[in-house]
Amino acid sequence: MTRATVRAWYLVHKWTSIVCTAFLLMLCVTGLPLIFHDEIDRLSGGDVAAGMTGQGSSGEGPGLLPLDTMLAKALAARPGEVPLFMAFDNERPQMTITTGPRPDAPAAEMTMQIYNRATGELAEVASEEGVMHFLLQLHTDMFLGLPGMLFLGAMGVVFVASIVSGVVLYAPFMRKLDFGTLRTSRSRRLKWLDTHNLLGIVALAWMLVVGLTGVVNALATPIMQMWQANELAEMTRAYAGRPALPVSRYGSLDVAMAEARRARPGNNPQFIAFPGGGFSSKHHYAVFLQGDTPLTERLLTPALIDAETGRLTDVRPLPWYGQALLLSQPLHFGDYGALPLKILWAVLDLFTIVILGSGLYLWLGKRRAPLPARVREVESGGEWVPAE
Repeated sequence: MTRATVRAWYLVHKWTSIVCTAFLLMLCVTGLPLIFHDEIDRLSGGDVAAGMTGQGSSGEGPGLLPLDTMLAKALAARPGEVPLFMAFDNERPQMTITTGPRPDAPAAEMTMQIYNRATGELAEVASEEGVMHFLLQLHTDMFLGLPGMLFLGAMGVVFVASIVSGVVLYAPFMRKLDFGTLRTSRSRRLKWLDTHNLLGIVALAWMLVVGLTGVVNALATPIMQMWQANELAEMTRAYAGRPALPVSRYGSLDVAMAEARRARPGNNPQFIAFPGGGFSSKHHYAVFLQGDTPLTERLLTPALIDAETGRLTDVRPLPWYGQALLLSQPLHFGDYGALPLKILWAVLDLFTIVILGSGLYLWLGKRRAPLPARVREVESGGEWVPAE
């Protein structure tokens, strides 16, 4: 690698790192507790369904109450409102029923009730408050909505560029050193430079995975809007131009669910989107079904059921960009491998905090040094070489 090439990659690494460091530190700090959100909810008493035992609410066994009964309970508790979503659990009988003042109500006007489908008892009316909700919103959009999500997605792209440029510079830096060298008896700067490089290469794959999945997650809203404009519009083309179906003419949810199960045998529902919302048409129950394996349970297939007649209109898997979003969300927070994977995610998250902090320290310590001297430092493996 020529000196000019090293110089170019050094500048890329320097400026991409400077641009994203503050935001990456915020994401790493807020992401650490979010990795263990399930465990924190249980310990803090925030998991109201922890005591519910029995068949998962997504099943169809005799021990579960009919969906129509559960929906009637939820609407009775919220008179004047209409159903928006019904979500299920594969492990416990808990289910959530979301209502609002109208079918296209925004999230701020929604009410989410958590029920036990085995007993029909209301467990809690969920609220989007508390420390974990604050951290999640700060982590995903910094309370700025879609602009905040897209900005953090752009920071993710810059972060990936800083990782790639750092790997390119790692080769000439380590040319004269053994892997894992930490020159702790030398200067403080050299110690932190070695630590920065070692942790960076150890956490390389993880940082790339989390960075790229973070970018995909930041595009969740545009991805779903693309699905609605293309796939969903095509699936409901025969209903285009019809007035919205009144709530009073909604048919049986249990009939609709049975129709969806016949279309995708072996699948269970993850959630139902009611007519009028962004995930359905003005005439359909959209039953989002999931597979029964660790991989396929992350992938959803929407079955559109005419909400008045209970007949299947169409069923087809989400397109590749929708599936990519669904797969990237749990991977970003380490949700695939239970507690051991979460612990690994947390350790690598701490590594990244050290990498970001040490990078900032290294830059501040020598920010007035001329560029040629910095390039020679990379080529010499961290030794400060006098100007030629």
